Amino acid sequence: MELLIEKIGIYAVAILLCLIVVIIYLRKQKRDSKKVEEKIVKAKLEGMYEPVSLHPVVDEGSCIRTGACIAACPEKDILGIRNGKATTINASQCIGHGACFHACPTEAITLCIGTETRGVELPHINENFETNIPGIFIAGELGGMGLIRNAVEQGRQAVEHIVKSLKKTHDASYDLIIVGAGPAGISASLTAKKNQLNFLTVDQDTLGGAVFTFPRSKIVMTSAMDLPLYGKVKLFETSKSELLDLWTTVLKKNSITIRENSKVEAIIPENGHFSVEFLNGEQITAKTVLLSIGRRGTPRKLGIPGETLEKVAYRLLEPEAISGRDIMVVGGGDSAIESALLLAGQNTVTLSYRNDVFNRIKPKNKERINEAMLSEKIRVLFNTSPARISNDSVILSTTGKEGELKIKNDLVYIFAGGELPTQFLQKIGLQITKKFGEAVLKHK
Repeated sequence: MELLIEKIGIYAVAILLCLIVVIIYLRKQKRDSKKVEEKIVKAKLEGMYEPVSLHPVVDEGSCIRTGACIAACPEKDILGIRNGKATTINASQCIGHGACFHACPTEAITLCIGTETRGVELPHINENFETNIPGIFIAGELGGMGLIRNAVEQGRQAVEHIVKSLKKTHDASYDLIIVGAGPAGISASLTAKKNQLNFLTVDQDTLGGAVFTFPRSKIVMTSAMDLPLYGKVKLFETSKSELLDLWTTVLKKNSITIRENSKVEAIIPENGHFSVEFLNGEQITAKTVLLSIGRRGTPRKLGIPGETLEKVAYRLLEPEAISGRDIMVVGGGDSAIESALLLAGQNTVTLSYRNDVFNRIKPKNKERINEAMLSEKIRVLFNTSPARISNDSVILSTTGKEGELKIKNDLVYIFAGGELPTQFLQKIGLQITKKFGEAVLKHK
């Protein structure tokens, strides 16, 4: 009898300990869930909650709260656990690398473009990256995949599909013309070389595409990727210069030359191939064309007097070479803020932003710009926008009593975003559709 009582006592203690553990776990889960809820509320207030491009969507029925998606994401507070399920927090900061998608053990995550209320315009492509015009393909940012790793993979796959369908005999000068020398274009070029295609790669600017326009010291977040004719590249954090050096080395090793400063004006079907027309009037024929240009084909202009002056630029290339100047930076996004911070140490920098607070910028950038404002390293003028630009000043219009402000100025950097090259695409005849939360990458 005493032995039975002793056993019952041991079981009771064990059950009590289990209950205590469960209670502690549930309380912690509740606290963590509350923290995530607070972050979501803050993200909504700051305009960071709604996604602007490719982003994860969680199927709560399949999610088992492993937290693998959160651990895999190199960005901060994109995902969190609320009420035992993964959810998005600062979705506008998602850069679409898909690490969460691949890390989820239950395949509960889908990568989508656009939302039910905010559509994203994209050219129509099929599963082989071919557009509505047979022979014209799209890979990379223009097709919705903006991250380096994804763009590299798409460039490779697109050319592999072209190889399978390409007729060996044709009347065109080239098998393939690749338009755009960013990550997708570089990968496509290497794949074309690997498959012994007669190809030409052109870019309206320089090697690197959008990466080339990053400030010199900007860190490019990426994931391990397979670069054709090179192998596995593991660059989870790298600078712009290191990435460009890698691409330059790989291209040179494989005797691939990028034809820079060659802007394509039109692509015209002609006798079973395409005539590619350039800004300088030159025409080159190709059996197939791959568009690997960015979504921001052309910087958005303000359309104000003086904007054509030489002192006005839309990207910052060598900030360390600029000193002792009065500089105006226009914009309130990450590019504008990062550029202003790079210039602030050795110049007098004024930042003009049309809104009253910074929205949709990275938390680290928000912290750094706030510090720069407090220390008066950067003068920030909210609720202002340039009205006209002269050789020695910038006139800002304001929403306050001041009306207009005249700021002494030597250089102006405008970061007003870019525009989807819709006119160019429509001129070609490509079909453009608006995606409202459509899945771009999902488990089969």
